[in-house]
Amino acid sequence: MSGLAAAVRLAMYDRRVLVLERHNAPGGLNSFYAKGGRKYDVGLHALTNWVPEGVKGAPLVKLMRQLRIRREELDLCPQFGSKVSMAGKNLRLNNRYDDLLADVATEFPKSVDRFRDLDAWITGLDEAALQAHGGSARALLDERLGDPWLRDMLLLPTCFYGSALEDDIEVSQFAVMWRSLFREGFARPFIGVRQVVRILLDRCREHGVERRMKCGVKSMEVKAGRVAALQLDDGTEVTAEAIYSSAGAVETQRLRSDVLPQVGASEIGRLGYAETIATYEPAAFQNFKWQDTIIFFCDDERFTYRSPASLVDPRSGVICIPNNYHYGEGRALDEGWLRVTALANHDAWCALPEDEYQARKLEWCGRLNRVARAHLPAISEGAHDAALTSTDVFTPRTVRKFTGHLNGAIYGSPVKRRDGRTDLTNLFLIGTDQGFLGVTGAMLSGISMANLHGLKA
Repeated sequence: MSGLAAAVRLAMYDRRVLVLERHNAPGGLNSFYAKGGRKYDVGLHALTNWVPEGVKGAPLVKLMRQLRIRREELDLCPQFGSKVSMAGKNLRLNNRYDDLLADVATEFPKSVDRFRDLDAWITGLDEAALQAHGGSARALLDERLGDPWLRDMLLLPTCFYGSALEDDIEVSQFAVMWRSLFREGFARPFIGVRQVVRILLDRCREHGVERRMKCGVKSMEVKAGRVAALQLDDGTEVTAEAIYSSAGAVETQRLRSDVLPQVGASEIGRLGYAETIATYEPAAFQNFKWQDTIIFFCDDERFTYRSPASLVDPRSGVICIPNNYHYGEGRALDEGWLRVTALANHDAWCALPEDEYQARKLEWCGRLNRVARAHLPAISEGAHDAALTSTDVFTPRTVRKFTGHLNGAIYGSPVKRRDGRTDLTNLFLIGTDQGFLGVTGAMLSGISMANLHGLKA
């Protein structure tokens, strides 16, 4: 997303742009694939930062203006309603901040005034500033709220949707997530992530961007403090005045000719996920009465956000039901969908022999599905199994294979580079390791770095 957005932005101002993509599908961490006649989204649970039409100054509005995207092109459908669920308490995330505030007042009456003060403080930050406001969000919440339960319920969605740090999230990232999840909200294009990718590809064609698929960068030749040439997987060489890399900070470093092969080992992210996807016969699915859009759940006494010792940590995670958006009269998804995401151990998954790997995927597909159903209106096992039409699973091994992210780390390195600069004068980082996360954030990352390093001068 960041690479395509940067390409469009630069090409809009007559820069000659080449996009190199190693995979056979565009979108990177937010893409899609086809299997058994179905199209599965990867990455996108929701497009965050949704605001009603007419709201000015929001990230989504800035994004549309910078890429000249009309709102109707995105076909955004707001959610039914989501929540954070932990320790018998629930906080609504339903695109209305006042409802969240009311739930905090109900569940944590002694902390609601401090919550308001925290909101005012975060609102005063420029969360998109390139000079990040560092520090620990966990420590910030302990200091300003003084309630570990409320702290954990706020960390739960913000970490799962945006943190590369174990058991914490950096303050600037937390501020981004606060706005995108709590102050603004969730929506989804009717056809999912393909709609966003389609718009970006259309803009690339309109502005003459050249794209090469299944053609990644094999290495970067460095001379005199800059990238002199790119050696591509197909054996050809490319030169460029500026290179914008969405491969990841360490992954980009390791392409350089002037560094050791294992450079940056201490900066590789550790947080990977497993996600299960189940589809259901539509009429039966309607009878399930599963009305939540997204549930961030924790079944433990405390929220733990770290790479587990075992294959998967089922104690917390994210349940997503893509059917539960306001798609409008006469529109509905062809099947019922249930996606469940939980923390997973990259090394443990990659150490499995192929037969056991496939068996464990099947096992965890069933286990995570059952964990999710414990948070949804009950249905019998027989009704569930009779309605089930397909399942699939991805693991950190899958993420590494198709995106190149070391350790299958969805959110990349815990060290972010907000200004996108590297020590090479013509090499810039965009995407996950620049620091703007999510679908909206990824596109804004590409736009911001293109503006700063390619158009400002």
